[in-house]
Amino acid sequence: MADTIFVLNGPNLNLLGAREPEIYGHDTLDDIAGMLEDRARDLNLIIDMRQSNHEGHLIDWMHEAQAMGAKAVLLNAAGFTHTSVALHDAIKAVSTPVIEVHLSNPHAREEFRHISLVGQVARGTIAGFGALSYLLALEAAARF
Repeated sequence: MADTIFVLNGPNLNLLGAREPEIYGHDTLDDIAGMLEDRARDLNLIIDMRQSNHEGHLIDWMHEAQAMGAKAVLLNAAGFTHTSVALHDAIKAVSTPVIEVHLSNPHAREEFRHISLVGQVARGTIAGFGALSYLLALEAAARF
């Protein structure tokens, strides 16, 4: 599993492409998965892409990533970014590097989005580049 990157996606990201495309773009989560898988092959990496609307699933998957020896986790926690002490603590509890990913730039949006409990403990954050944010995060993770 050392060559595996977990890509974990939080609530409402299953609606990408249809949900507020003026903010999140027209790419679906499947489109993003395809882009990541194509680039991962070039980097000799494997993508394990998952999405859940449930906080506990994201936490369990982070624990799984560590237990399986994954190289990194790319985490788009979506709305949980700003509210989840549990995700914050889970990131602190695992040794697997976590990169926070956002399609939009939270700092250019509503004030409540300016605080990231995830970003406070992630290795780094990439935000504001649409689907490209995921590819940029993959490039960073490949260098761990």
